[in-house]
Amino acid sequence: LRMFMLLSNALRPQETESTMSQQQHEHPQPATQSEDPSHYSRLVIVDYKDISADPADMDLSPLLERAFGGMSSSSSSAASPLGIIAIRNIPHYTAAKTSFLPHAHSLAHLPPTYLEDTLSDPSSFYNAGWSHGKETLGRHRQPDWAKASYYFNPITDEPGTEQERKDYPASYPLNRWPDEEAFPQMANFKQSARTLGGIMREVVVHLTRHVDALAEKRVEGYPTGLLYRSMVGTEKVKGRLLYYFPLNDEAAETEQTDVIHVKAESEVIESTNTHDNDNKHHNTDKQPSNPSKSFDNWIGWHNDSGFLTALAGDLYVDDATGTALPPSHIDPRAGLYVTDRSGESIKVSIPEDCMAVQIGECLQILTGGAVAATPHCVRGPRPGWNDDGVKVARISFPCFVDAKPTFPLTMPEGCGRENVLESGVGRDKVPPLEERWTENGMTFGNFLQTSFEKYYDWK
Repeated sequence: LRMFMLLSNALRPQETESTMSQQQHEHPQPATQSEDPSHYSRLVIVDYKDISADPADMDLSPLLERAFGGMSSSSSSAASPLGIIAIRNIPHYTAAKTSFLPHAHSLAHLPPTYLEDTLSDPSSFYNAGWSHGKETLGRHRQPDWAKASYYFNPITDEPGTEQERKDYPASYPLNRWPDEEAFPQMANFKQSARTLGGIMREVVVHLTRHVDALAEKRVEGYPTGLLYRSMVGTEKVKGRLLYYFPLNDEAAETEQTDVIHVKAESEVIESTNTHDNDNKHHNTDKQPSNPSKSFDNWIGWHNDSGFLTALAGDLYVDDATGTALPPSHIDPRAGLYVTDRSGESIKVSIPEDCMAVQIGECLQILTGGAVAATPHCVRGPRPGWNDDGVKVARISFPCFVDAKPTFPLTMPEGCGRENVLESGVGRDKVPPLEERWTENGMTFGNFLQTSFEKYYDWK
């Protein structure tokens, strides 16, 4: 399960204002009139006040369909949903992110013997504490040394019951925190980890009510409040602090034919009540639909096969010092890529003041395809991008919020299996869902295990 997850996983605004905003953004203009709309992506951004509002008072369905819509939703395929949404103006989020992410550099450079002998947890299949080189996926079974992970549960040190921890050691491991007294550079690590993870989990729970509202409108037989009821009390929350080590030239090499030299602006679709409601544009690079294997050299193509994944963006640092790097030191083609419904692989840059959430395959199943998971990967810098000798490392923090392993993955009564499967995206990049979700009602835990096995042999 752990190995698969490595792949893998105020005042309310006025409804009339939100409706006006959604109508204004119903037909966004392309970045330039000469470009085909397929040459840019749409990053949907909503405000925290909108997400935290009751769906009865704030209808976000049109925006969620822009972000997550599957083939069974009413969103146009031309919108090319990316399976990701960004949330702005989250209370205390930016400060919590700034406090926690830099710790990854200090953690990754602690003595190797301490990381392996004290901070690692083989009994949980490395689902708690430090993990580096333990993932061996793919035909050649090569250990993944390109990145290291630190796993923790941000809401409790002892998740689940004693029996659940015995039955599902990978889902409910006990936390292993670094010794902040022995390593002063790790001071405030535990508190900052809990703070950021707790904020992200709370935002995800708010979002579930709006996903439920969308599914209840679009899907016959969808149980009222299904997702929210499953998420609001869950203790299966896993934070993963990632440190991507600098790539050597061989690992970073990407064929020049992989790159289409098209620079495009990203259409940013926002809900009304943001404090900064201008349509800010973020550069994106459109990539060909069939990139070479070296394209996804920091983390391979995969779908999140859980429920919802919160993302805290990324931070690029000098591996030698841990100093944050300015944009001039960062390859603009490095970072997160997502495959849209048209088959294009598009770079998605999460604004620094935003948290993002990605849809997992479990939601694709539970909503009968009304929302869809999308393949994504992380691309490292190209060799020779910097000639000043700086070794670029990347830090990120996804937080996986899931239901219990015994949760049944059952599609709504009004849907057929084809609704779920046909809503999928990027079948050439991930193992087909029908080979992993083998029966309606399959438990979440069995689905994860089957998915891991399929990814393990995926070529």
